[in-house]
Amino acid sequence: MPKQLPLALLLLRLGVFVVFLVWTLDKLVQPEHAIKVFDSFYGLDGLGETAVYLIGIAQLVLILMFVAGLLKTWTYGALLIFHGASTLSSFAKYLQPFDNLLFFAAWPMLAACAALYLLRDYDTLTLSRQPAPTAA
Repeated sequence: MPKQLPLALLLLRLGVFVVFLVWTLDKLVQPEHAIKVFDSFYGLDGLGETAVYLIGIAQLVLILMFVAGLLKTWTYGALLIFHGASTLSSFAKYLQPFDNLLFFAAWPMLAACAALYLLRDYDTLTLSRQPAPTAA
């Protein structure tokens, strides 16, 4: 294993965490904005503030576990699935690329989520007790 790999994976994890943290805080600080996002992008019309707060709290727990590197298969996998759904739900925005340039930032983040999931066993700078795999 390259000696820089754990540091590279930690940096990817921190970068993904920062984005998810802001998205999570949006649900907790500005639930009315999150309600509009759920309606516009996911077709969840009529979602109330209480539901958004509960989603935000659950998401906060998940991303804190993710940034700590706990239950990597589940937390890294969940973020990959959630961000994949988020990226694909914005498909119409990609059809007008020059009007929606910031939406394209979702793709490298999706790649980072996929890389973290695929390399999770080598992501050892965590609070997890799992050792890195050894070469066979």
